[in-house]
Amino acid sequence: MLASESLRDFWLSRLKTDFPKQSPQANDSITQWLLGDPVGRLDELPDSDLAIARKAMDYRYRILQQRYLGTPPQRAYQQLIQRLGSLFLIRSKIRTWVSLSRDRHRSVMDVLQEVLQEMIQSDRHIQSQIRWIGECTNDRRLRNALMLTSVEEYCLRPIRNQPLLVYRFVNYLRRSQKAGMTQVPGGDLIRLVSEEIVPDASDNPVSLLDDEAISQYQDQELWKEQYILRKNVKQEFLDYLRETVGEDASRWLELHLQGQTQEAIAQTMEMPIKQVYRLREKISYHAIRGFGLKSHPELVMTWLGTSLQEHSLGLTPQQWEKFWHNLTPAQQNMLNKMKQGESMEAIAQAQNTKASQLLSEWSKLYFAAQSIRSNS
Repeated sequence: MLASESLRDFWLSRLKTDFPKQSPQANDSITQWLLGDPVGRLDELPDSDLAIARKAMDYRYRILQQRYLGTPPQRAYQQLIQRLGSLFLIRSKIRTWVSLSRDRHRSVMDVLQEVLQEMIQSDRHIQSQIRWIGECTNDRRLRNALMLTSVEEYCLRPIRNQPLLVYRFVNYLRRSQKAGMTQVPGGDLIRLVSEEIVPDASDNPVSLLDDEAISQYQDQELWKEQYILRKNVKQEFLDYLRETVGEDASRWLELHLQGQTQEAIAQTMEMPIKQVYRLREKISYHAIRGFGLKSHPELVMTWLGTSLQEHSLGLTPQQWEKFWHNLTPAQQNMLNKMKQGESMEAIAQAQNTKASQLLSEWSKLYFAAQSIRSNS
């Protein structure tokens, strides 16, 4: 059987299982969208590339399943904005720009929506996806869900270890800054200087700004923000460990962050290896349940690369799939709401339960994921 036929049968079967009440036409449309255009290209891919294509389809399907399929359009769009707005790098960048601009009343979500609108109107990849979705289905609600899924997946693609949306925001800044000045103070003389000049002997304009230098400077600023974040979290966690666990714990963390193995740490600290492993487990417990969950959950999990929204608790797609199917419907519902950016208090209020109970349940799920990572 050809690869395209095998994949088609697999996705039709999975959609029928996951959404038994959904029409066969909708399942056909989603399957066609997942396989991509042209479908025949899958039959020519080597096994390694085909495996990557399978993972990409699974990733897009999980986004569609968790946030957009069957969700009212307005709510689905809000979930996209919340998902992208929850990214620390994006939120930090936009807040910094707004605080330095004249339009300080603008929110992060306002600016983010402008960036997305510009992408949808001008980005070639998004335009091609819109055309392909139009060929897959005529159902407006399904087309909306597939469109939002495509936008989220595209915005989160890693480019030099940063989401693609970060670079789209930088491009948006460049264009918005070229548009001119607003709120000009009355009575003041202002000289407007173009960033381009045209020499007398040539019709070709010469830029007064070095685009490459600007790009490098912006990348450096972004790296500095990440460095400061990691440094602040590290120092706060070290202080926390000294107060709650002891000096050995903070020393272990310092050595661990230097990349030393447990055996090397045991030798440096002159401590039995079993005691070092017990110390590591104790620190991991405090990192999440004590310092992470109660004090700085977003900072710690982003720092550790185990956040729910951006890293799927640090699990690979296959591990996440297995982890997800072992959850109860209530646990899946809680994780979905947390991925959408809802606070623990809001979820507890909606479910008419105590936030402490949800926190305890969340701790169990996090440590279950940690166990999967450790066993792998």
